[in-house]
Amino acid sequence: MALSNRFAPHDDAQGAVTMVSTRATRARPALRAALTAAVGAALLTAGLGTPGASGASGASAAEGELTVDLATDTGPFHGGAAGTLYGLYGQDVPTNNLIEGMNLRTVSTKAQDGPQHPGADALEVVRPLADSTDGDVYVYMTDIHRGFPYQWEGDTPREKVRIYREKIAKQVDQVLELPAEYRDNIVFVPFNEPEGNMFGTGEWSYDGTSWLDDPADYFAVWDDFYRLIKGKMPAARIAGPNTSILYEQVRGFLRHTIEAGTVPDVVTWHELSHPEQVRTSVARYRDWEREIFAGTPYEDRTPLPVNVNEYAFNYHTSVPGQMIQWISAIEESKVDADMAYWNIDGNLSDSAVQSNRGNGQWWLFNAYGAMSGHTVEVTPPSPGQNYTMQGVATLDREKRQARTLFGGSDGTGLIRFDNVPADVFGDTVHAWVREIPWTGQIGDSDRPDVVAEADVAVRDGSVAFDFGGDLPALEESSAYEIVLTPAGSGGGPPGQTPRTRWQGSYEAEDAAYTGSGYSRNGPEGSPEDVSKFYTSGGYNVGGLRTGSDGRLDFTVDVPEDGTYDLSVFANSLNTYGLVQEQGPTNVFLRVDGAAEQELHLPLGYKWVVWDHADTTVELTAGRHTVSLAAQSLDGTGATSGDAIIDRITLSRPAPGADRAVYEGELAAFDGGGPGYDLPPGAAVTGSGAARLAAGDTATFWVYAEADAEAALDVAALGDGQARLAVNGRDVRDVTAASGAAAVSLSGGVNKVTVTGTAGTTLVDHLAVTPGTGALPAREYQAEDAELTGTAAAAGFSLADGGRAVRGVGGEPGNGNTAVFHVTADAAGLYAMRVRYANPEQSEATHYNPDPLVRHADVSVNGGEARRVTFPHSFHENNFWELTVPVRLDPGENTIAFRSEELPNFDGESYASDTWPGILLRSPYAPVLDRITLAPFAAERP
Repeated sequence: MALSNRFAPHDDAQGAVTMVSTRATRARPALRAALTAAVGAALLTAGLGTPGASGASGASAAEGELTVDLATDTGPFHGGAAGTLYGLYGQDVPTNNLIEGMNLRTVSTKAQDGPQHPGADALEVVRPLADSTDGDVYVYMTDIHRGFPYQWEGDTPREKVRIYREKIAKQVDQVLELPAEYRDNIVFVPFNEPEGNMFGTGEWSYDGTSWLDDPADYFAVWDDFYRLIKGKMPAARIAGPNTSILYEQVRGFLRHTIEAGTVPDVVTWHELSHPEQVRTSVARYRDWEREIFAGTPYEDRTPLPVNVNEYAFNYHTSVPGQMIQWISAIEESKVDADMAYWNIDGNLSDSAVQSNRGNGQWWLFNAYGAMSGHTVEVTPPSPGQNYTMQGVATLDREKRQARTLFGGSDGTGLIRFDNVPADVFGDTVHAWVREIPWTGQIGDSDRPDVVAEADVAVRDGSVAFDFGGDLPALEESSAYEIVLTPAGSGGGPPGQTPRTRWQGSYEAEDAAYTGSGYSRNGPEGSPEDVSKFYTSGGYNVGGLRTGSDGRLDFTVDVPEDGTYDLSVFANSLNTYGLVQEQGPTNVFLRVDGAAEQELHLPLGYKWVVWDHADTTVELTAGRHTVSLAAQSLDGTGATSGDAIIDRITLSRPAPGADRAVYEGELAAFDGGGPGYDLPPGAAVTGSGAARLAAGDTATFWVYAEADAEAALDVAALGDGQARLAVNGRDVRDVTAASGAAAVSLSGGVNKVTVTGTAGTTLVDHLAVTPGTGALPAREYQAEDAELTGTAAAAGFSLADGGRAVRGVGGEPGNGNTAVFHVTADAAGLYAMRVRYANPEQSEATHYNPDPLVRHADVSVNGGEARRVTFPHSFHENNFWELTVPVRLDPGENTIAFRSEELPNFDGESYASDTWPGILLRSPYAPVLDRITLAPFAAERP
């Protein structure tokens, strides 16, 4: 860890105040572990640091010990924390890859065609959820109304109930129109926070009386609506009471429903408090349940399913080290739970970036979803205390794997596994230690980085991992994963090595600022103010804006000469006055007053919502000044916009960092499973391989930085045969001799599946490396397309070539289209990479910004159109890329983009007519910059 030096502010030569300070940089040494046959942990020194893990008897004493007792079973793994409120917008926002990859179990969302927010209509999100994970959609039936508290119609209490009852009946009738396989995924929630809403004391209440004081009216309506729903759909599941917390009055609600025969199928409430309260509230409810249901006809239905269907705050969401504390409490309680909706819908409650990328929180849930078997007892250093190290662990005897997720503390920590079963693991385990870092609320994240991988001896039934000793110190914002398997018989090297040799982080509030306009903003989110957003160091810096002469200087100290990756964690509010003209705020980055490059900093839907702009810099060993300036060195360039800066990070890539290895034994299986006792002479990386018979599948969640070609090499053993598929598209045969294939990956998360077809296939690992040009691409500018109607080219400073096309789409039946004339060398499947922007946003009624998803109906050669959705990019001059597979004929082809307002569920009415003045569905396609076409896949030469 770098030293911390602090200096008092002083005046510079020009009289401006210069704030000078550097902070502990969290410099992180590289870690590379080697498998050894020796008993004990033998981790070899590599790069610039010394990694390590140790058997328990050799572990140094560490402050903060978390113990995993593999002998104490606490029940089947549940996975219930993977839920979200308003987390799905609709088709492909987010993609099925993100839904399935985080094993999403439950989604709470608005009533179909409701005006509460754009998108997230229940009967439009149930299909992607059910198709991905067979998860359940909890329909907030109340969200058929506008506003919060809900503005339900009617001048008298009786009229309010009558009108809402008609809406309840219609919603059930709509569900009955779904195919049976989707009806089973619906749960009805007739009321949301009724004690402060419809049956509260406010302006829009039933009669100004809270049911917490007098429940008679609420109970009568609950009974009536319950019977109405069950009468129309006897198999319906109904959830309630859905209070804002677990009030004592819920006991009376349960007693009443037993007497009335209207017991909810799922008990729901919100836990917008703190992680430890989940344990307390669930235990309290279970005590009530045992007491109240005993001796009743409903006793055999208990314990009832529970969904804590709103949990966590802005300070927690997106931050792996914070969210693991909630996950551990929810998993220990064996309930379902949905992350709250504080920001925009369709991003999995601050887990998804764009439509197909994940931040650190998404990768945490990906690791959580990979758990299986039974949970085991975890004893954290400070049981029952929030904002301390917490964890969850599983043991799967069939897979012969133990997995642990933990985090929430800074500095040192000892993670100890006790009672390691010899019949599962033998006397030596193979261990992977990975870090899942915070990358910002809307910051894309690569897969978790390997801290260490090694064989570790089991001594006296235990193994331990010493962070801040042999391993690097813990980061409070990060979560960590440790996976144990048998050491196996492969005898090969570690397949997963760290991507970085060194890493440092530097806070903006500790950098030196010269010039005008400086502001030190904060404190931001903290355990004392969880409504605010998590920010590294708690503060950020403003000043780089239109008209500014400011410069922010970071003093950095790096260990060796070379190319470093640099990330600027920054934010601009997309609707802010100075930002609206250009969109992304430009600044000028330089090193030691030279090597200048222009960076465009990221936009967000609110202030203090962090993303990162990434580039590379050349540095020599030693101290440097990295500057962000509002004016270019030659005076011809200036910042346009207004940005705040949280921090910068520097990292030195390790050799081979562009080669990603995904171990077969750690894949997600449908049939088959890991194998550790391999044929003689079968040297493998890691500890074993995936063993697949015909019909068995192994799935890997593969990260791609960009929509681009990559080489996929399935390292297979034996004489079995299999097929490789990428994002649901069949690619090629897999055998021991098949070699690598070139494939067009989508930026973000890709689903790569190997399916056995004959014999037994052993998959050692999947290796992914950058493409080599095996899939030649052709670009077509949108302004060169055939444009009709209102579709027209216009100037956009950040578009490719400075021009893009807007105005595709409009009212139903419009002729506003863009038709690209393209050429294909051969018939087949192509990856069409669409560079687009989507600026459309509805006026919000409260704290949720309401961006809209736009869509385009894309048809090839006049054939059937495919609907493609494009999430909001925060500005019409902020361009993202999205891959759409299309089939082309050899020679000339046409690709047409059209759009119009989509109808409501009935296929005939429209939101613009049903809710005039409320923008709920956009009739327009996105702003189109260009398309790029490349073959989807090919054998690599």
